Amino acid sequence: MADGPAHSLSRLGSELAEQARQYARLMRLDKPVGIWLLMWPTLWGLWIAGGGTPRPLNFLVFVAGVIVMRSAGCVINDFADRRIDGAVARTRSRPLAAGEVAPAEALALFAVLGLMALALLVLLNPLARLLAVGAAALTIIYPFSKRWLSAPQLLLGAAFGWGIPMAFAAETEAVPRLAWLLWLVVVVWAVIYDTMYAMADREDDLRIGVRSTAILFGTADLFIIFLLQVVLVIGLLLAGREGGLGIWYQAGVAVGAMLLASHLWTIRHREPAACLDAFRGNQHFGAAIFAGILLDYTFRAAT
Repeated sequence: MADGPAHSLSRLGSELAEQARQYARLMRLDKPVGIWLLMWPTLWGLWIAGGGTPRPLNFLVFVAGVIVMRSAGCVINDFADRRIDGAVARTRSRPLAAGEVAPAEALALFAVLGLMALALLVLLNPLARLLAVGAAALTIIYPFSKRWLSAPQLLLGAAFGWGIPMAFAAETEAVPRLAWLLWLVVVVWAVIYDTMYAMADREDDLRIGVRSTAILFGTADLFIIFLLQVVLVIGLLLAGREGGLGIWYQAGVAVGAMLLASHLWTIRHREPAACLDAFRGNQHFGAAIFAGILLDYTFRAAT
């Protein structure tokens, strides 16, 4: 009998730990690729807007904001897809689809993450806060767009690139043409990598009626991805020219271009596992571009 309360507390602790683990899975904290795909463009924008030395507070706010908003996006996405995910082999084990987390819990978690994002926004200037309204709208609209929009990846790209104009607003209190050019570049990039992601689920999506660019592009998918990769590289070079970036940045873009070519080769047979590998590899592309930006400003300062 003496061990009863201790045993109850131990069981309660285990249950809470398991529930916390399911919440972490719902936020995809166990799969950080999405965080990096959102983080890298945001850091591109911060470093360029800050002339190589962004304000430390802005850096901390945007890094935290990326993690919070990506987590919130995953939660609302899985809430919207909770019935669809159960019909797809790759996603049927997600917490909502598997019944490990209740829909009401997911909405409560989304609300908490939204409050955390609001708390971070207080630390930014009015223009950046105003632009954050667009980020919130895109985060909520995107998961539901797969029912009616043939290319929902465009909305995903708009959301994943929105940190760039926000970064310029936070650093310079303006959103110049360069910021919008970089944003468009990220939209193109997101269409590329999320088409690869959607190619892994194309048969299931066709069966259940979910739309994606993988379905829209059909048998021309590889050719269209190649064309978009060319547009992406050209866009990055134009952005570098607009921003006054030099040889180190161009070297980063060159490395990125080689990575893009390797991704296209990886998905040449359209095998689901290979498509997911190529999708994940895009985090390295983002890192290569950031490395080019960082090195360009570092050695510019040294000279």
